[in-house]
Amino acid sequence: MGNSSDNVRGLILALSSSIFIGSSFIVKKKGLRKAGATGVRAGVGGYSYLYEPLWWAGMITMIFGEIANFAAYAFAPAILVTPLGALSIIFSAVLAHFILEEKLHIFGILGCVLCVVGSTSIVLHAPQEKDIESVKEVWNLATEPGFIVYTSIVLVLVLILIFRFVPRYGSTHMIVYVGICSLMGSLTVMGVKALAIALKLTFLGTNQFIYFQTWFFTVVVILCCLLQVNYLNKDWDAQNGSQIVTELCGFVTILSGTFLLHKTKDMGNEESKHSSTSLASQAKN
Repeated sequence: MGNSSDNVRGLILALSSSIFIGSSFIVKKKGLRKAGATGVRAGVGGYSYLYEPLWWAGMITMIFGEIANFAAYAFAPAILVTPLGALSIIFSAVLAHFILEEKLHIFGILGCVLCVVGSTSIVLHAPQEKDIESVKEVWNLATEPGFIVYTSIVLVLVLILIFRFVPRYGSTHMIVYVGICSLMGSLTVMGVKALAIALKLTFLGTNQFIYFQTWFFTVVVILCCLLQVNYLNKDWDAQNGSQIVTELCGFVTILSGTFLLHKTKDMGNEESKHSSTSLASQAKN
């Protein structure tokens, strides 16, 4: 990582965020279990968890984590902050082992190790971020044709998942909820980055809330977060902590394995060619 003090602040905030969010998963899971025992489970459309103090304790812990994550985007580039969110999985897995007595199998452990290695690599090579003097600069980037097309595709996919797939497969296939949250998350990152920069510049003396763009990004962040919280709760209720961690880390493992296969696919042929060349040279001698 570069010598930028802003990058260091962003790193510390991102790590703090992972600890808070990882802990909140466990507390909210216990709250969801308790609420599900006395009311309609979130996984089948219930909202009894809203009356459970333990769930709110987890939500407050998550809010602290998200505030730290939000602040991290004001100091460090998104390419540094976003991947570090994977570390919350590690903290969640450790706490689930001791508190929820949920065991990880070998692939879950391998996935956790890969998350740590990948996060470390990103931290060590995080780029310096371009100085932004106004939220209007972010708006100009967000309104470029390429990003508008991407946003439109994401919104269409989310609507299809919500209105077509959730009623049919939501209670049996976790990927539906994960898809909604992941797609909206990509837009949330953009909104959070813009809003964090606006707040940072405002605190430094350049008020950004006189621009409608700042308020637009604020609304985007609120809507995206509310949608994600709703579907994440349905997802967590249907899966235990071990399953969630294993599936997420398994995805990382699959990507890593695919990368290794691609990078080493010709190694055998190169070794064979080298051996053949050596034998031919020896025969001539």
